Amino acid sequence: MAVMSKSVEFEGKTLEIAIKKAEDMFNVSRETLDIKVVCEEQRGLFGMEGAKLAKIKAKRK
Repeated sequence: MAVMSKSVEFEGKTLEIAIKKAEDMFNVSRETLDIKVVCEEQRGLFGMEGAKLAKIKAKRK
């Protein structure tokens, strides 16, 4: 099985959603991923979600 050594970017409304996308894509648990937060989500006017998406870079450890 080939191991990906390059980081892949993932986005989501929250960090948890972005991390879940990485887990699903690599088909592994969070513990086996090297995750770097590029930027956290920012809420919009009156605390509404989605003003700015969370972004991470992930690769297998």
